[in-house]
Amino acid sequence: MGSNQLVWLAMMAGLAACGGPDVRAEPPATGRVVDSILPREEALRRFREKLQPVDSLTGGMESRDALVAAFVRALASADTAAIAGLAVSRSEFAYLYYPTAAMGRPPYDLEPGLLWFMLTTHSDQGLARALQLYAGKSKSLIDYDCGTGRQREGDNTVYGPCVVRWRNANGDTLSVRLFNQILERGGRFKFLSYGNRLD
Repeated sequence: MGSNQLVWLAMMAGLAACGGPDVRAEPPATGRVVDSILPREEALRRFREKLQPVDSLTGGMESRDALVAAFVRALASADTAAIAGLAVSRSEFAYLYYPTAAMGRPPYDLEPGLLWFMLTTHSDQGLARALQLYAGKSKSLIDYDCGTGRQREGDNTVYGPCVVRWRNANGDTLSVRLFNQILERGGRFKFLSYGNRLD
């Protein structure tokens, strides 16, 4: 087992235990072998094959407040197309996020395919659970809290995990860890992960 695979196992165990930052691994079913010897630059070049180069985030929102509000509205109306448009795309991950991502550098050195799979696996699972619990249910956003910490990675700033407070149709106030991380770059905000702690 290579060093990347050991890091992946350790991270997955840590995520399960404490719900920390979400990250992605290449599924065994694909038959793809992660080459832990492959230079970082070559791994990124291969990951970018057939992807459209980008130099900025597209879609998303111009503020973190607007992004969270848009997600709550889209969740209430079960608008999965809108939700997808609020999240970082594979091209944005490859060209904007990964090059300076802490998890892609020492001591972790996760190759892009591994990090992308881990990230989106947790995000997809979290979103599916959020839709199951809250889609189609009226809610009024009160506020949200992403904590005081933020991580600066090159031109990117990562916020989260975040807790959202809203009022439902019955007038009850709920506090929910609805998503994990928000990415800011060049004055645009998108979700890096919809991973959450919904039970």
